[in-house]
Amino acid sequence: MDVSGVSGSAQVREYMTRDVETVAPDDTVAEVARKIAGTDEHNGFPVCERRRVEGFVSARDLLLVEDSTPIFQVMTTDLIVAHPDMKVTDAARVILRSGIQKLPVVDDAGHLVGIISNTDVIRSQIERATPEKVGKLLRTLENIHGVKLRQERRTVPLGNLMPTQSKVYADELKGRQYELEHGLAEPLVVIDNGGEYLLADGHHRVLAADQLGVEEMDAYVIVIDQMLDLGMQQTAENDELDGLDDVEVVDYARHPLVETVERLQ
Repeated sequence: MDVSGVSGSAQVREYMTRDVETVAPDDTVAEVARKIAGTDEHNGFPVCERRRVEGFVSARDLLLVEDSTPIFQVMTTDLIVAHPDMKVTDAARVILRSGIQKLPVVDDAGHLVGIISNTDVIRSQIERATPEKVGKLLRTLENIHGVKLRQERRTVPLGNLMPTQSKVYADELKGRQYELEHGLAEPLVVIDNGGEYLLADGHHRVLAADQLGVEEMDAYVIVIDQMLDLGMQQTAENDELDGLDDVEVVDYARHPLVETVERLQ
């Protein structure tokens, strides 16, 4: 097994799926085949003995093998795994170069603690809120308005948020719902403009959370004590964006780039 690249801020632990289905070395080919056939989400499973990862078995490993054959005889044992402290970018390189779609994530004792897939890696790079991103927005507002602002970490009620984006995309909402259901959601970026809460970043996350019945979320909050005349707030008011119900959910087929391509064709 190879564990490498343990460092960095955006870590595998932030995006891995923690609730991992596994099979045992003594399970039979027939049992695992039924398990794979019974789900649309898995084409293979980590093979674990007392939480230790012993191998990985995929649907391909089961081809032309007797049903009664135990999994330990057909599983792959030459494994590449990730560590929870590994940088997501390093995990992405491993996935890309090896052609492996899923990496088991193990701790220092070799115990399975999660799994990270190529889909998880892609999602980690979309609409990611970072302290640097928040700091840049804060400094921009300070320079434009000549004021000193501060940043806080808060839990904010979604019902109090004023959106500043008029539309979100349906396919992206599905991805955000996946993240929320697996505890992977990034904090929002919110501007507290004298008591009015403007959603600066994270519209897909908020709409997905609202559809799942979530009432509040973690957020980086830029605090403006004395209300300022913000351009994004004026734009939101002009677009009549008072709450989340005013944000349009657009199907990907109607994405502006897709429409452009269709017209060219």
